[in-house]
Amino acid sequence: MAVASAAASPSRPMTKEERKVIIASSAGTVFEWYDFYLAGSLAANISATFFSGVNPTAAFIFTLLGFAAGFAVRPFGALFFGSLGDLIGRKYTFLVTMTLMGVATFVVGLLPSYATIGIAAPVLFIACRLVQGLALGGEYGGAATYVAEHAPHHRRGFYTSWIQTTATVGLFLSLIVILVLRLSMTPADFAAWGWRIPFLLSILLLGVSIWIRLQLEESPAFARIKAEGKGSKTPLREAFGQWKNLKIAIFALLGGTAGQAVVWYTGQFYALFFLTQTLKLDGTTSNIVIAVALAIGTPFFIFFGWLSDKIGRKPIILAGCLLAVVTYFPLFQALTGAVNPQLEKALASAPVTVVADPNECSFQFNPTGTSSFTTSCDIAKSFLARNAVNYSNVAAPAGTPAQIKIGDKVITSFDKAKAGAQGAALEKAFNDQATAAIRAAGYPAAADPKAVNTLVVVAILTVLVIYVTMVYGPIAAMLVELFPTRIRYSGMSLPYHIGNGWFGGFLPPTAFAIVAATGNIYSGLWYPIVVAGMTFVIGLLFVPETKDRDIYHAD
Repeated sequence: MAVASAAASPSRPMTKEERKVIIASSAGTVFEWYDFYLAGSLAANISATFFSGVNPTAAFIFTLLGFAAGFAVRPFGALFFGSLGDLIGRKYTFLVTMTLMGVATFVVGLLPSYATIGIAAPVLFIACRLVQGLALGGEYGGAATYVAEHAPHHRRGFYTSWIQTTATVGLFLSLIVILVLRLSMTPADFAAWGWRIPFLLSILLLGVSIWIRLQLEESPAFARIKAEGKGSKTPLREAFGQWKNLKIAIFALLGGTAGQAVVWYTGQFYALFFLTQTLKLDGTTSNIVIAVALAIGTPFFIFFGWLSDKIGRKPIILAGCLLAVVTYFPLFQALTGAVNPQLEKALASAPVTVVADPNECSFQFNPTGTSSFTTSCDIAKSFLARNAVNYSNVAAPAGTPAQIKIGDKVITSFDKAKAGAQGAALEKAFNDQATAAIRAAGYPAAADPKAVNTLVVVAILTVLVIYVTMVYGPIAAMLVELFPTRIRYSGMSLPYHIGNGWFGGFLPPTAFAIVAATGNIYSGLWYPIVVAGMTFVIGLLFVPETKDRDIYHAD
């Protein structure tokens, strides 16, 4: 076919149609990521609006469920829409996913508050998040596959790298829109109704995206196998029910997307969490320095996509994983010194000890907010972890209430489940006493804005973002090239979304649980380090280099 032969030519320039394909696919995917990130960026406003009428514990549960639901269902969206894309085509499937995402986001902006419709408000919000997660599960695979199947043979890394910028650009766009709105109205107006505007804007973005994508034709590779009658009738069964294809998906996950996901989420999302929750840097400054680092680092997605066409996908992705393994601890320690030197000094000079019955101490992994950690040990450790206090663990006799020792001060914790009606009063007394003790020991309530070394902070964050671009820039091309055309949409979507939806999406609660268990504010980094190390080893041994593969075949 003429299209196939043209695509196989490595030297020809980008055609007008290919340029339109990249722009249309990337623009639509940017808007989808923009929609998806709004819920996380505006979590406080969402909680106040939709969960205000329930008790604080239930509100917390609903808030985390709403955030986690979008990540948890992404693999199921990948299965459903991936199968649809292999059956009816790439173009129409990602038109459907984009429409679902845009409508669900718009509806969030219109949802009545808890004060108006009661418990239906949080239920409807979570339903919208589920729809968003399902839609995103189908969108990425479709866009990446569509662009790759239009790309010249030796430029797939470069072409698909534009899709790889969209998650970062979508996050950047959402942060900018929110920041502009916050600066253009009073805090009261933003809290009352202004926070809804970014959600409502999505309907305009949806209209533009649909109009652009309707101008596109079906991908030439898919059109070819359909014309030849070689399309799959049962893509899910073929992709995951046959060992020859299933093992590709397993290696793609463990030797590719799992490590890519934790490096990505550490560099962009956990870094923001670390700045605000651990280093106590104010939210506005944290968003600004992250946005600057993203702006500096984003062109490297394109660079590493282009470079992967020259030297291969594997060397770049695995190098990014290895750099993360080797440098995460020193980089985050340097970040502490640059953001909050008072905290760094306290960590070195004011050791803290938790004396507790080990049988009372839970691993506080709580991605959905449905678990309850009420023992005296869990309460003590959770307090210290939230306040970025390092501590050592000492075993106490069974049944002994946990104690926090700071110098010569001893604060005794309590069991909230056994406290009954006195629970709230005991919790306040414990928090007040423990807070006073850590402040006296030099642990600051917040980072001093005058002590922040902004240039160093941005430089460190930019390095973290560049790691992201190394692992993420070439991954779409590699995934596309691993699977045959007849099952490509299904085959690549599932490992991508398990990697990014589960391995990456649950990184913050996993890291917090590790910090609370070990007593070291940096120990949460072991999670991305171990996963990235696993990906480096498995990828090195079992994942083939794919850059020279011919993707214009059904099998």
